[in-house]
Parts: sequence; C-alpha cells; structure tokens
Amino acid sequence: MNWIDLICSVLGITCVFLAGRNSKYNFWVGYLYTTALFVLFWKQNLLAMLLLQPVSLAINILGHYRWTHPREEERSSEKNNELKVSMLTWPQRGLAAGFVLLVALVWGVLLDRLYPADPHPYLDCCVTVLILMAQLLSAMKKWDCWVAWLLVNCTQIALHLSVGNYFMSVVSGLYLINGLWSLWTWVQLYRKNA
Repeated sequence: MNWIDLICSVLGITCVFLAGRNSKYNFWVGYLYTTALFVLFWKQNLLAMLLLQPVSLAINILGHYRWTHPREEERSSEKNNELKVSMLTWPQRGLAAGFVLLVALVWGVLLDRLYPADPHPYLDCCVTVLILMAQLLSAMKKWDCWVAWLLVNCTQIALHLSVGNYFMSVVSGLYLINGLWSLWTWVQLYRKNA
C-alpha cells in the first residue's frame, strides 16, 4: 500500500469538498495537501506535478487572502466579509484556454528533452498548467474554476492510473463528482450576487 497516496487522497477529498461548499477552511487543508503531494510526485518522478506544488502553495495563500479580504465591490451579499462568486467573460475564457494550451505544449517539449524519466511529459504538463489555471480561478472565486477542475479530473484519472497511483485515481473520480456538484452550487451563489 502506498501510504502517501492514501494521505493525499484523504486531504484532497477534504480540501475540494470544503471548497465546493464555499468554505474558507479549504485553504488550511490545502496547505497540508500541497506538502503531501510534493512528496508523492517526488516518489513518482512526475517533475511537472512536483514543480507545481510550490506554485500551488503560493496560489493557496493568495486565495485564502482574497476569499477573506474582498474589496468593497466584491463582497458577497450573504456574507459581507467574504468574496462573492463571479464569472469570466467569453474573451477571458478564450485567453485562459489559449494560455493553458500554449504553455503546456512549450513546457511539454522542454520537459521531454530535459527530463526523459517523466513517463508522460505532455499529459503531465497539460494537467499541471490546467491545475494552475483552475487554482488561480478558484483563488479569484470564479465559477469557471469548476469547468477547469472537471477537465483536470478527467485527465488526472488517466495520468494517475498510468503510474500506479490507484488511490489518487479514485480520488480524481470523486473530485469529478464533487466538481459537477460545485459547478451547480457556485452558479446558484453567482445568481444570488448578480
């Protein structure tokens, strides 16, 4: 049994469940989750996913601050001291998608040439850049983050199965279910503040 895989699974489920329920406590669990993922990806030689963890930690800190310290015009109508859910415009969505694809392709080429031990460099990089985008959108409390997370979950299932992270594959499936639920609940929150 891979204990670090199991620990990551429990922390990840808890963190994503709390985020989907609009709870600022997801960030505290996220700090532990990021640390555990760093260890897991180190053991699996998934360099892009490994390098993601310090960046994820920084985004987690930013999100924690943004969710609890909104500007006046960003305040939720239900909880005045919390950031409200908002959405990207269609041009912003196009820019985000283009950015993800371009960075993933360039990073995949570099990783394939510089670190041949990575078993799936292009998939690894694509998932990594998409995770960063989803985390950044989540830190800004954008509804669109859940669309990005659904794409992440689908690709992560394939990636984790390919390297033997079976618990994380199951967790990614649970994330997919949570992402669908969260997509719906966050659109309800958006409509309350529109």
